[in-house]
Amino acid sequence: MFKGFRSFLLRGNVVDLAVGIVIGAAFTAVVTGFVTAFLTPLIGVATGVVGDFTQRTFDVAGTEFPYGVFVNALLGFVLITAVIYFAVVVPVGRLQERFESAKPAPAATVDCPECLSSIPAAATRCSFCTSEVGGRPSVPAQTQAKQSR
Repeated sequence: MFKGFRSFLLRGNVVDLAVGIVIGAAFTAVVTGFVTAFLTPLIGVATGVVGDFTQRTFDVAGTEFPYGVFVNALLGFVLITAVIYFAVVVPVGRLQERFESAKPAPAATVDCPECLSSIPAAATRCSFCTSEVGGRPSVPAQTQAKQSR
């Protein structure tokens, strides 16, 4: 019983997931601190509301609605997602583009006139039905061009 549990825990994807969750929690704390310490006060300066919005309420028929709590949470969400997008997603996307190898162009294909299977354009025989593909030279065009020089 413990042998299976140990192999489950030591599988690569479980350990990677655990590391990702711990790093995500730490990163969330850093981004939340940045938003709380810098961006929310800047928005307060721009809008004239000093501090946070949690004390903002309105009253309807004797019932108090603390809309400021929602505004604070919404503002924090928008700012945190913007920081994550511009500080993590965009730079990582650019890094991936830079280090991605160029994908080779797909080989040109044609349909076999007998079995309608897709075969390479330079083929002289169909690899599926072995019929000769009519109208094609037996030597590829690049080889003929080299021979004519």
